[in-house]
Amino acid sequence: MMRFILPILTVIGLIIVLWYAGAVALNAKWTLDQASRAGTTVTFTELVADTMSQGRPRLPAPHQVGAELWNTTIQPCLEGRRAGTLECVTNRRSLFHHAWITLSVTLAGFGIGTLLGTLLAVGIVYNRAMDASVMPWVIASQTIPILAIAPMIIVVMNAVGLQGFIPKAIIATYLSFFPVVVGMVKGLRSPEVMQLDQMRTWNASASQTFWRLRLPASVPYLFTSLKVAVAAALVGTIVGEMPTGAVAGLGARLLAGSYYGQMVQIWSALLMAAGLAGLLIFVVGAVDKAVSKRMGYRA
Repeated sequence: MMRFILPILTVIGLIIVLWYAGAVALNAKWTLDQASRAGTTVTFTELVADTMSQGRPRLPAPHQVGAELWNTTIQPCLEGRRAGTLECVTNRRSLFHHAWITLSVTLAGFGIGTLLGTLLAVGIVYNRAMDASVMPWVIASQTIPILAIAPMIIVVMNAVGLQGFIPKAIIATYLSFFPVVVGMVKGLRSPEVMQLDQMRTWNASASQTFWRLRLPASVPYLFTSLKVAVAAALVGTIVGEMPTGAVAGLGARLLAGSYYGQMVQIWSALLMAAGLAGLLIFVVGAVDKAVSKRMGYRA
């Protein structure tokens, strides 16, 4: 166990050391400017101490972000437990509240993107016209920056009276369906010629070949794509929350922090988003292992 944990702890420790060094380097200018205006000098120890405790640092130190995470996650939960309420989810000061709102949209966009991507992949594999016409458009759709297309989607949806959840889910779908299409097309085409010939020898229909050969062969490709797709859906949701004027969600939290120059708030929201992405990928990976073991791909 230690041989797996030790490298992880080593990397985390190195990141924290570099993070502290970066905080000192980036925050030192403000401290030196203040000392220059006051006509005083600061020692290295005083410089480091000040860069670790600035109210609005350029780069907050790890312990500042950790304190913010505690105050916006654990503390509301403890207060809610003492009061007998669901402060973790209902309190707008809680990052769990914002993460839940972002998660709900992410799952909706991920589900729609997975369904859409799978259907498109089946059509592309079984229909030459779709392969020649749809696939190039699918690829071309991803060349448009999401920051450019997100406001367009929101404006169009607002014009037809759809606001809030649905536009953000569409943006998440836009980013998540592409990996599924590419992965499923590759997976559905992965059976070898000999295997397809064997199915023809057995006089199998196209549907039987699909359900008993192509679809099982595509499962490893599908789950690999789903790991990318769920992370892309989360990115799409956060981007979609920014231009909508949303008051809740991790994207709204990032936007509010940027408005008021609260870098500690921004970094805590970023770490929460990273943790949420890691959790989603872990869940997809766990389902992948269970399905693969059931199908005999892994021991």
